[in-house]
Amino acid sequence: MELVGRSHWDSEGWAVQRLNTSGVERAGKGSCRAQGPVTGRTFGGGAGHAGRKRSASSCLLAGWKPRAGRGRCGPGCLGAADLSVRTAHCGRGLRRAAHCPAPRNCPLCRSACAALAASRGRGGLTAAGVAAMDLGPLNICEEMTILHGGFLLAEQLFHPKALAELTKSDWEHVGRPIVEALREISSTTAHSQPFAWKKKALIIIWAKVLQPYPVTPSDTDTRWQEDVFFSVVNMIPTINHTVLFELLKSLEASGLFIQLLMALPTTICRAELEHFLEHMSVDTSSKDVAFFLSVWWEMIKHKGNQQDPLLSQFRTMAHKYLSSSDEFSHPPKRFKSDPDVCPTMPLLAMLLTGLKQIQNRILCPGMKCYALANLADMLTVFALMEDDPQEVSATVYLDKLAAVISVWNLDTQNPYHQQALAEKVKEAERDISLTSLAKLPSDTVFIGLEFMCSLLREWGEELQTVLNSSQGTSYDSYRLCDSLTSFSQNLKLYLDSTSLSKEEGQVVSELAECVGDFLKKTNRVLKNKGFEKDITASIAMAIIDQKMERHMEMCYIFASEKKWAFSDEWLACLVNNQPLFQEPDLLLKLLQTVMEVTATDRAIPESQIKQVISLILECYADLSLPDKNKVLSGTLRSWGRKGLSEKLAYLDGFQEDLNTTFNQLAQSASEQGLAKAVASVARLVILYPEITVKKMCSMAVVNLGTHKFLAQILTAFPALRFMEEQSPNPPTNFVVSCLKETVWRKFSTPKEEKQFLELLSCLMTPVKPQGIPVAALLEPDGVLKEFVLPFLMLDVKEVDLSLKIFIQTLQANASLEGYWLQTCSPFPLIFSLCQLLDCFSKYWQLPKEKRCLSLDGKDLVIHILEILCEIVLANAETFSPDTWIKSQSWLHRKLEQLDWTVRLRMKNLFEGHFKCEVPATLFEICKLSEDEWTSQAHPGYGPGTGLLAWMECCYLSSSISEQMLSLLVVDVGNPEEVRLFSKGFLVALVQVMPWCSPQEWQYLYQLTRRLLEKQLLHVPYSLEYIQFVPLLNLKPFAQELQLSVLFLRAFQFLCSQSCRNWLPMEGWSHVVRLLCNSLTNLLDSVRLIQSVGPWAQGQEQDLTQETLFFYTQVFCHVLHIMAMVHQEVCEPLYVLALEILTCYETLSKANPSVSSLLQKVNEQRFLKSIAENISPEERRQTLLQKISNF
Repeated sequence: MELVGRSHWDSEGWAVQRLNTSGVERAGKGSCRAQGPVTGRTFGGGAGHAGRKRSASSCLLAGWKPRAGRGRCGPGCLGAADLSVRTAHCGRGLRRAAHCPAPRNCPLCRSACAALAASRGRGGLTAAGVAAMDLGPLNICEEMTILHGGFLLAEQLFHPKALAELTKSDWEHVGRPIVEALREISSTTAHSQPFAWKKKALIIIWAKVLQPYPVTPSDTDTRWQEDVFFSVVNMIPTINHTVLFELLKSLEASGLFIQLLMALPTTICRAELEHFLEHMSVDTSSKDVAFFLSVWWEMIKHKGNQQDPLLSQFRTMAHKYLSSSDEFSHPPKRFKSDPDVCPTMPLLAMLLTGLKQIQNRILCPGMKCYALANLADMLTVFALMEDDPQEVSATVYLDKLAAVISVWNLDTQNPYHQQALAEKVKEAERDISLTSLAKLPSDTVFIGLEFMCSLLREWGEELQTVLNSSQGTSYDSYRLCDSLTSFSQNLKLYLDSTSLSKEEGQVVSELAECVGDFLKKTNRVLKNKGFEKDITASIAMAIIDQKMERHMEMCYIFASEKKWAFSDEWLACLVNNQPLFQEPDLLLKLLQTVMEVTATDRAIPESQIKQVISLILECYADLSLPDKNKVLSGTLRSWGRKGLSEKLAYLDGFQEDLNTTFNQLAQSASEQGLAKAVASVARLVILYPEITVKKMCSMAVVNLGTHKFLAQILTAFPALRFMEEQSPNPPTNFVVSCLKETVWRKFSTPKEEKQFLELLSCLMTPVKPQGIPVAALLEPDGVLKEFVLPFLMLDVKEVDLSLKIFIQTLQANASLEGYWLQTCSPFPLIFSLCQLLDCFSKYWQLPKEKRCLSLDGKDLVIHILEILCEIVLANAETFSPDTWIKSQSWLHRKLEQLDWTVRLRMKNLFEGHFKCEVPATLFEICKLSEDEWTSQAHPGYGPGTGLLAWMECCYLSSSISEQMLSLLVVDVGNPEEVRLFSKGFLVALVQVMPWCSPQEWQYLYQLTRRLLEKQLLHVPYSLEYIQFVPLLNLKPFAQELQLSVLFLRAFQFLCSQSCRNWLPMEGWSHVVRLLCNSLTNLLDSVRLIQSVGPWAQGQEQDLTQETLFFYTQVFCHVLHIMAMVHQEVCEPLYVLALEILTCYETLSKANPSVSSLLQKVNEQRFLKSIAENISPEERRQTLLQKISNF
């Protein structure tokens, strides 16, 4: 029956609606009664029983008087149910009356909940009830009145029967108003959340179906106060399951049906599904089949644990209804709610049974494909698949989505054909992301397998014909082939991995064969899909835009796919989702894509490239420092030291940015500005790593005081430890390369060398600033290989600096775990140092340009060698015994090429393995144990050279010197032997001295003192510079005077005709410095004796006179030596002579009573006579002037 109605307002402003066809008039005042064919029945909300009148306050069609202002209920508002008069019916369906206010947020309308709850004559909700309604999602409003109106019209159409008696066949005639009411509620114009309101409406309707009857007065009294559904449910007449299921079917709401079903407690859930299956099996139509299969498919796709407050309320309501029903039907008992949602497995088994019941009603090929696909997917996911299946790759996932959506786009009959892409993607994601947390029981599985085999045999031939026809691919046919393919693969694995009985194995084998045959005959469906080519990009971008499942993986595909790059959609997606790309790996992939695409496609506008690079750099700037380092590391690996600049010709203004940044760094080198400086450098270093790092290295060396600050910035980027491939050479540390190319070997001042050393130290062992993570950019072994090993040669200009760097690397060793020296081949390293030491044995024979390291530097080499040997010995256990012995043997064999003194320095390293090899003549003057020492013939060590060899041993180290002294064989009781030894000692000293380093000379100085103490060395003191025999106690100064005379004799020997051509000018300068150091030590010793020595104890006078005598003697010796050596090397001796005169003058003036005036004049005259022989004139005059001041 077609209903044509109109709404109008009477003269008093009351809403009136006439249903012309039915003859029903709803008047504003009083109750609403039927006229014409339905006279005598009063319509009301709730049960709607005929013949029962309601009070004006509870009548659902009571009058309503609006205020003049829109949007507010008038004072006569009797309840939200009364708002049903605001619905009108026309040929298009239900609509709102033109003058309906919008009460959704109106507090008076919320109070209507209380009024409606009183529809059976009660008052209002309690405060708690109102609060619950106010906070809950079920406030009575326009949508509820539309639904109410739909049910009233349906009830009108079904009169005189009640809707609770409705059957399937009645629905087509009666259900239209309800369906149209739901559609109006769900329309996009009706509400901003149409799906949510459809769900609310269906919950209310289902709640009405579940509401237990009969209801006692006390039960009603409790419910209207506590039940959040009470008021809205009572706006609907009593209905049965048929209304619910037919409404769901008409709305094609299978997804909502499963959502609501799975929210119910287990008992109710199963019962409701049983009702549904019974309903489907009666008078099954093609629509029933389609809806059943859709419900089954939704059940397979359903994922639990949805946090939906509406579903939670629905579940809570169902628990209460179940409890109430139990109390009514059975003796009272405590109800225990099921904490878990209804498990899926039993429901799937019930649906499998339901499929068998309607099997004969599945007639069209599309539905047969649907049914078989469902069965295949159910068995695959809930039976055959592994418990924790590996997730398919993002690429495969995207291809599957593209395949599904492409079919939907081609299949005009598919419900998703007209949907927006985002909606298609969301649904396609559900279709291809089937998961299971449990497995079907074994008996259900084999029932399903047997049933599938039966269906394939029954329908197979027909479906093959349809699938191989020239008709376009439908989604049902595509899904069947795709599902069967996956099913077949998992079935084979199941057969191989599961222990089955003979009968079960036969069932599985037959099914596998059946499925395989079917797929062979229908393989064109998947092979020749004719899918859209360009849809993949749009799908990926839709997933990213909507933040759908696996959207971050789509970001990686988006960033990697070169075919998509720089399209309008790609740019828009990148701009709109910029925060998603703030990940190091994503930025690197984006950079790689941009670099490759711009290098091959010259048609891309420069503005687009700049825009993309700018976006990427913005994302990079927002990263944490560790993440920035990941991007920088990837940039260096991909594009090397040139960074992005090599491939991108669109970095305008880089040089200006570089200069500006480094000017600021130079001006504000402080820890306060460190974080800002690191951020500034981070952008520069990714664009052009080489220029940036080289600029910082140069500044750190040239700008005094900036090296520590710049090192802190550099060490904030551990990615700079990047190893550059330099074929055929081994890989090199990037920072080392920059240092070598920028500053190494280019120092102009010692200060720059010093800053370079400190910079290296900071880069090896960085100072950790607060709040900024730093890491060493240089490893000690790398520094050794690059800045030390190639320069350990005497003729290399950088050898001195390299040795200082060597010391730094050994100091860095203390802060490192592990034996890093082992990676540097320590034994070859020791040999390199020994080779350098060996060069010093021929030092003065080498041309000047070959002597780039002074003999002072020899001490540094020895010191490094000692430390190195100590470290190697301390870590001997890190070598295998075999490796240790082989390494020692190798080194010993190599050292045979060098001077024997160099091998002797390795005494501790070789101890226990090799004897000390010395010239045979050494055995003539020493008692050497043959267990520890062995003799070898050495050229240059003929007869009488034993003492020379002995002295060369003594200057190696203090320990060897002590050992040699203890082993020396000299008969003190034989004056001739002592005399010969003393002469030989002087000759040996003269031969050794020029090649001694300062430390070696110091060892010989100490040795000479020990020999004098032991009276093994005889140094006669001549009267050469004594005017009168001094009546003094010179015993305290005996050693000092003897040493001074010994040094004078040594220089007389050196300056003799036979020796004076031994040394170049630098050699003479060296021996003069050694002499001055020793004489300075003598002066210090004398001062100490004079001030605190024990000789003055018990004596009437102190040692001042003796000290003055010593000063005059040493002064004369110094001037004597000055007269013998070249004037060019006399400067240290001249300075020393002035110092001696100062000491004499100071002591003399401090003790004026010591000597008579005549004695002082005589001494003054004597000193002047000595100084008269000194040249040049300037020095002579200065000395004479100094003496005159006494």
